[in-house]
Amino acid sequence: MLYHILAVGDVVGEPGLRHLEKHLRALKKLKGIDFTVVNGENASGVGLTPEQAWRIYDAGVDAVTLGNHTFGKMQIRDLLEEVPWLLRPANYNGRAPGHGCEVFDLGAVRVRVVNLIGRCDLDWKAQDPFTTADRLLKEGEADLTLVDFHAEATSEKLALGYYLDGRVSAVWGTHTHVPTADERVYPKGTGYLTDLGMTGPIESVLGIEPWQSVESFLGGLPGRYKPAEGPCKLQGAVFTLDSATGLCTTVERVDIR
Repeated sequence: MLYHILAVGDVVGEPGLRHLEKHLRALKKLKGIDFTVVNGENASGVGLTPEQAWRIYDAGVDAVTLGNHTFGKMQIRDLLEEVPWLLRPANYNGRAPGHGCEVFDLGAVRVRVVNLIGRCDLDWKAQDPFTTADRLLKEGEADLTLVDFHAEATSEKLALGYYLDGRVSAVWGTHTHVPTADERVYPKGTGYLTDLGMTGPIESVLGIEPWQSVESFLGGLPGRYKPAEGPCKLQGAVFTLDSATGLCTTVERVDIR
């Protein structure tokens, strides 16, 4: 049986969150989505509050993943311990609250979601994402395994995709907020996309007011970054997975404006 998995790129600020709430359910119906994963670490710009996490979940999301801004809003700590659907990178130091791997029972299939963070130019304190993935794949049982790799370097993302090829159903990258055009199924059957893109303002620099980013590069004082206003986009991808093999058959990028 085929299952359609929707992965949505980083939600940026209140504009991105409102756009997700407005369009996600219609997109899921249009694409016949069975399970949805959304990266929500930028809902407050840097981090997210418990209220924002619940809004993402209530918009029709099954799992919310995070990244390097997981603790940008420290009040998220308790919720990370309380709910199974909110994941922070599994390769964070063991002292960090929360968890980074969860198995969701859909009845006919069990879906494992793994959240990892890259170390190349991003978080050198994190444990090795490659060996962390090895360990997590030995824990529990699942028919389908999805990996959100929150990483800066495209080389690190591509390498992890090859490393896990044939062992997981899909690997996608988040963090850079710019979608890549390399959607594919790897030789051994794992669906892959280097970066999903973002859910946030179209006229922006990675979701932020353009003039602030320009001022920063000019060496000025841009002030505290704030999300841009105006029309938004929802970017991500649909991975079609075969429950009999646990592998991917097709990958389709989505961009809803």
